[in-house]
Amino acid sequence: MLNLEANTTYNVYIQSICSDNESMLTEVVTFTTAAPVVIPQLLNNLSDLNIFSGNIEDLIPSVYAFEYDLTTPLFTDYSHKQRLIALPSGETMQYVDNGLPAFPDNTVIAKTFYYFNDERDETLGKRIMETRVLIKQSGAWLTGNYKWNAAQTEATLDTDGSVVAYSYVDNSGDTKNLNYKIPSNTDCFQCHSNNEQILPLGPKLRSMHFNNQLQDFIDNNYLSNLTDPSSVSVLPDWTNRDDYSLMERTRAYFDVNCAHCHQPGGTCDLISSLDFRYETPFDNTDIYTFRYTILARTQNYNNGYSMPYTGTTIIHDEGYDLIEEFVDSL
Repeated sequence: MLNLEANTTYNVYIQSICSDNESMLTEVVTFTTAAPVVIPQLLNNLSDLNIFSGNIEDLIPSVYAFEYDLTTPLFTDYSHKQRLIALPSGETMQYVDNGLPAFPDNTVIAKTFYYFNDERDETLGKRIMETRVLIKQSGAWLTGNYKWNAAQTEATLDTDGSVVAYSYVDNSGDTKNLNYKIPSNTDCFQCHSNNEQILPLGPKLRSMHFNNQLQDFIDNNYLSNLTDPSSVSVLPDWTNRDDYSLMERTRAYFDVNCAHCHQPGGTCDLISSLDFRYETPFDNTDIYTFRYTILARTQNYNNGYSMPYTGTTIIHDEGYDLIEEFVDSL
């Protein structure tokens, strides 16, 4: 059969034709074609990667992809995010330690950023801004950002970066006006590189170790070489005051929002002695020495001075309150 649609159910009859003789039609035979596989290439149109099923704007993951979430996520101007991983057929992530697992070649990691038009009522629709894609090829990661069109029907590869003006209503009923910045490939390299090698940032096992995610990964053959998820440490949820101390919550916040640049091998390694990694002993971080500088660079937004340099255009009020409380406690 030719010209069949992927992931579609068909009802057919079968008939044998031999010379001038034709058999009776069989009973209805039903079959469903396979879903299109995810394409591990930075193609011009996001839809051609087959990360999503059906209408792309519905953000329904392909059957070959799975969603994941993080205990403490990166702040990006209050946007919502959908995080997906698509592994090549028959391959798994391999447990190494509490950090990143070993991903096989042709892994695709996608993160989609969006806002609800009215945060008080999600049924009023959303505006998808961008989808950031990481693809592993021949042992190295490639980055690509896809900018969604105004009709929300497609996203195209944007290597130079863009600014998208958008207004939405927040949970308090206030109208928020944004100039949302889609980073360029250079911006992506700044945050994702360590010792000149591009790496994923979010999907560390310690950051995904909650809500039974690691066990689900094992049960679904997404993660191998790990039998006991409890042996993996947990990066604290910075909003959880009941279970974690102020020190733990703030260090987790710094780890996710700052440590990709401020650590050995990061892009700020040669210009700053700060080391924001959660596992670094506090006395070795230089946080105390630069505590007031940290406050100054997070309390207001000044392009080129505020931290982080990339990925935000406004202050994270709740994050700053956490940092201020932490600095005052030192």
